[in-house]
Amino acid sequence: MKDITDWVERFPGLSRLDLPTKQLLTSSSEIVKVPQGTMVFGPGHSPENMLFLLDGTVRVQQVSDTGHEIVLYRIEAGQSCVLTTACLLAYEDYAAEGIAETAVTAVAVPRIVFDDLVAQSKPFRDFVFAAFSKRITDLFLMIDEVAFQRLDVRLADRLIQLAGVGDRIATTHQKLSVELGTAREVISRQLQEFQRRGWIVQSRGQVTFKDREALAALATH
Repeated sequence: MKDITDWVERFPGLSRLDLPTKQLLTSSSEIVKVPQGTMVFGPGHSPENMLFLLDGTVRVQQVSDTGHEIVLYRIEAGQSCVLTTACLLAYEDYAAEGIAETAVTAVAVPRIVFDDLVAQSKPFRDFVFAAFSKRITDLFLMIDEVAFQRLDVRLADRLIQLAGVGDRIATTHQKLSVELGTAREVISRQLQEFQRRGWIVQSRGQVTFKDREALAALATH
């Protein structure tokens, strides 16, 4: 990983800032390391810093009063947290939680510096709202999927995404239910149907593809 003084260059929108603004960001920020499985932020807490992810992945999820969970989005290296952005802009507490899926390295920029730059630097403001706009669009797509798309299609698509170029996924029915915003029992029934068709084989904590092409065809239905 590059030195902390070079972190601004890893974010295309920030790399175009003028030199004094870059220097302000790097001189006022600090590096933060978070172990895997740690809650980075959660409901009822107010953000004190803007977070820019250098390494790792943070899963942002909503948890209902009944304990039902749904993954809203993930923050990857080279991205900022738009929920934190929204809370900073509105002076609101978090309404969702962020969990470190891997060990995470991030840069924390204090709220006062964030506020000053949003007010005074158009390039920084453009960066903030461009990232915000993209994530809002992603969330609307997710809402459309949950509300209107068939679960079997969504599950097939998510399995292929999680597998990447491989044919084996380390996951559980509970984790997949959180990914897709549905009950674990619904996921279990659908996976059993996929297995009955000969598309997958299930074992404890693992799903193995037997007919990736069939899953891919369903995912594009």
